[in-house]
Amino acid sequence: MPLRSNPTYRQQRLGVELRKMRERAGITARAAAALLSSSPMRQSHIENGRSGISEDRIRRLARHCACDDSAYVDALVGMALERGKGWWEEYRGIVVPVGLDLAELEHRAVRIQTFQMPHIPGLLQTEDHMRAAFRYASPELTPQDLEAYVAFRLRRQHVITESPATPYEAIIHEAALRILVGGRKTAHAQLERILERSELDHVTLRVLPFAAEDFAGAGHSMDYLHGPAPQLDTALTETGHSSVFFDAEPLLKQYRKRYDRVAGSALNPVESRDFIVHMLQEL
Repeated sequence: MPLRSNPTYRQQRLGVELRKMRERAGITARAAAALLSSSPMRQSHIENGRSGISEDRIRRLARHCACDDSAYVDALVGMALERGKGWWEEYRGIVVPVGLDLAELEHRAVRIQTFQMPHIPGLLQTEDHMRAAFRYASPELTPQDLEAYVAFRLRRQHVITESPATPYEAIIHEAALRILVGGRKTAHAQLERILERSELDHVTLRVLPFAAEDFAGAGHSMDYLHGPAPQLDTALTETGHSSVFFDAEPLLKQYRKRYDRVAGSALNPVESRDFIVHMLQEL
């Protein structure tokens, strides 16, 4: 089987997790390769995501490493066996790879949390809001690519709008709610959409108002995607030009604490709905 030239985040993450499992057990890459009847070079390719690995070999390595966390091992097997083309592959070559990786992470997540300071979360945006935002951020997009970006983001929303839906918790700063993206009419419809989504049993919406006195995290927007096992969680932050994934446990712990700190400053769900209703009346 040829080596992957551009492994996806999932493929890279699987390799990273297998390497961490091996290193925690004090096993060298050469010893792991011998155990799996492979070569050190092949082991290196597996651990950097450029080569696949079978279920049998993952379970053999886990037994040899004394990893008895069955949920974690099963999740690694699931990552290795997911070789089919997900819906996001239809957009490869149009949407940037990090966007495709995010769609796949959302697809596999068992729970999604987000805090957004300057933007409405993508999973809650209306089509008109998306179109206006894309036009503003990337005026060079052709009409065809613009519609493809909109269609891609709409398809991502299926994780919270279709069964089985993924539990979703969003904390949105008042700043994002008040920016009139696309104009007053579009902004009004966007607030109505957020209220509509907040009525879903698996969606929790909270607003962080300007009046919150103990908030000082304006640059801390983030997504936290809970994996099928806790070791497979991923945090995502936006930079000026791209998105960055974090999966090292010390950083994940830091992002969990940061999210909890923000949540401690936000209104509760009932207060948040009342807050948005009042905003709608102002518009």
